[in-house]
Amino acid sequence: MVRGNSVSIGTTTYRQAFDRIRAEYQEMPGMRLTLRQVERLCGVDTAVCRLVLDDLVRAKFLRAHSDGTYLRATADVVGDGISRWRAADTQARTSRSRRRAS
Repeated sequence: MVRGNSVSIGTTTYRQAFDRIRAEYQEMPGMRLTLRQVERLCGVDTAVCRLVLDDLVRAKFLRAHSDGTYLRATADVVGDGISRWRAADTQARTSRSRRRAS
């Protein structure tokens, strides 16, 4: 049994939720979701979801943003919420398109 904030859940339930949530953030590094959005995306109970997100923040895999969203700790976010890797990728594609058009 895993206990967190006076919640008791099965180890299998926790591990499945942990693996699912972590995998979603690994697949989409720029993803930025609230607790409720993670619950819906992953089909995870509120208490389990909160426990997993808190553990992922403690492990420095995720960061909890002041607006209540969670994002990958390695996602370098610029002012408008677009991660730098995405912005750099868009810029590179635009440059290639311009070279082809010339």
